[in-house]
Amino acid sequence: MMSFPRGSQTQKIRHPIGTRKGPLEVPPPTEKDWPKDDEEDNVLVDPDEELDSLPQPYRMINKLVNLLFDQSWETIEERNALREAESSQIQPTVFPPLGEIQLNKMPNCMAVSQDYVFIGGAKGFAIYNIYNAKQIYAWEKLKVDVTSIWATDLGNEILIAPVDEMGVIRLFYFYKEGLYLVKAINEVDDTSKQTTCIKMEVSQGGDFAAFLLQGAGDIWLDVYKLPKETWLKKVENPQLTSNPKKKVRQLQLNTLGLTSADQLEMDTNACFKGDIKLSLPVYVMKIKPPKPVTGTTFKSPLEVFAKIKDCYGLGSGQNHFIKDSQWEQQAEIFQASYKKYLDGEWEEEPLSTATFYFLLPSCLFAMPTEVKGPTGMTCVLGIHWTRSHNFFLYSLNRTLKDKADPEGVWPCAAPIAVSQLSCSSSYLLLACEDGVLTLWDLAKGQNMYPEGPVKSQMKCVVLCTDASLHLLEASGTQGPTISVLVERPVKHLDKTICAVAPVPALPGMVLIFSKNGSVCLMDVAKREIICAFAPPGAFPLEVPWKPMFAVSPDHPCFLLRGDYSHETESTDDAGIQYSVFYFNFEACPLLENISKNCTIPQRDLDNMALLQALPLEKRCDRFLQKSYRKLEKNPEKEQEHWSRLQRYSLLLQRQSFKK
Repeated sequence: MMSFPRGSQTQKIRHPIGTRKGPLEVPPPTEKDWPKDDEEDNVLVDPDEELDSLPQPYRMINKLVNLLFDQSWETIEERNALREAESSQIQPTVFPPLGEIQLNKMPNCMAVSQDYVFIGGAKGFAIYNIYNAKQIYAWEKLKVDVTSIWATDLGNEILIAPVDEMGVIRLFYFYKEGLYLVKAINEVDDTSKQTTCIKMEVSQGGDFAAFLLQGAGDIWLDVYKLPKETWLKKVENPQLTSNPKKKVRQLQLNTLGLTSADQLEMDTNACFKGDIKLSLPVYVMKIKPPKPVTGTTFKSPLEVFAKIKDCYGLGSGQNHFIKDSQWEQQAEIFQASYKKYLDGEWEEEPLSTATFYFLLPSCLFAMPTEVKGPTGMTCVLGIHWTRSHNFFLYSLNRTLKDKADPEGVWPCAAPIAVSQLSCSSSYLLLACEDGVLTLWDLAKGQNMYPEGPVKSQMKCVVLCTDASLHLLEASGTQGPTISVLVERPVKHLDKTICAVAPVPALPGMVLIFSKNGSVCLMDVAKREIICAFAPPGAFPLEVPWKPMFAVSPDHPCFLLRGDYSHETESTDDAGIQYSVFYFNFEACPLLENISKNCTIPQRDLDNMALLQALPLEKRCDRFLQKSYRKLEKNPEKEQEHWSRLQRYSLLLQRQSFKK
């Protein structure tokens, strides 16, 4: 039994009942005087006190281990609950790819047009058949890789625009078995003056093209008119070449009875027609970002209005005239209010970028009466810059001598964050930073005071910054309705949506790409997942996943690059086989009959011209047929319309006689 001297201030040791063997004694003031007897008699009542009596740092380590154990256990329980919930739900059917394009190098970009897929990579790009995955053409004449590529359907021809690592964009004209180089838009001899192409757009029909260029701390938009009629005539009737070697080769082919298709099978590079020079695009105008508002030296409003040359944009956020003293006063107030934030180092503000579209004629565009152009052709370029409140409209019917001022300005209450134009240029959506969405019906061009009720109907899918997916429905002048398709992920961030793509061949359906590598097809009208698509299991994906895909605007299919995880790649990727997978919606049993799976009524499909990229002639024909069916139901209105047309035709005849 341990004995302690009396008078010590040390805490008494408690013994459980039945184990005490003597009176309690107070230990000495210091531990050095304690007798080294057997400590088996010291039994603690509370086991936790034994842990609390551990010296540092073992006490802290014990608490951290317990905390880690508790958190791990919570994660395990949460995953088990999620696994049980997923097992109880009906999982979508996963379909494998229908075809595969095998590549030796990592593809950097791809685009789909007509029956071809264009894949950009090392030293150039290649053209493959979208159905049999066979390589048709290969153009690899660059010293650097192609980083992005665009392909635009011009009817029987295709306009290809690859951009290399130096930022140089080139135009290629693809017609039948021929590939023609039109021009390198921004290539210069002096590399120090090289500009970079950030974005490009081609008008519907291929009459105009615009290129967003950046260089020397500046950014601007170059607009060209494309002489596609001249191109077509030249490639259909090529002049005889003066190269004697090519003449001999052609005579040999004719002697052997080989056609151009047979020649193509013999030599895959024979498709490039470098000896035929096509007409260069015609430069139309150069558009720069709007200048910031600065002070003026005008003394009175009358002097301001006397100096105004035109009224375009007046009252819409443009043509401001503010005195220098007012700007100085506002600057002093700003500096005094935010001095503590301005004292630190400021990062350089990035250059403003632009989003631009080619628009068809419409009553919504307040164009000058003296501006005239071909009927049915793209006539307006719409553009908005980052951190800008305005959507600018520029007429394309101008010459290089004309000043590049906007003919129209659509102001918004907040800076425009993103915008989207439907594939047939029928609807335009502007989304501002304050969350306000503005939807314009460009196809009908509603008048300010329409005779009847507004019947425009539109559905659009909106992906928000918190990765939640919403369906916005607008009908006429009624208030829009917003419903949630996919809620924002809170705990499982690997399910975050990274991309959404509409499927033109399946109206009302969208492809959803998530960071965990899943690809799902959703019916937005039913708000349910129809099926999923996945490449073979031999392609582990890197998380977070950045998918590279291309959806065909003409066929019910899409292509997806088979990405590899960096952990599976070696330093030498010479032996790695890369693939681009081809998925066909019609090959899926759930989507065999597209018309039955389309949940949008036929009446809405007729009104929503954006669902198919129809040519202008077909759109006009559909509009006339629809109008004629309406008139058949009302004979009185039909007679009134015919009388109005007769009067209008007589007026046109009189005007032609006067000329």
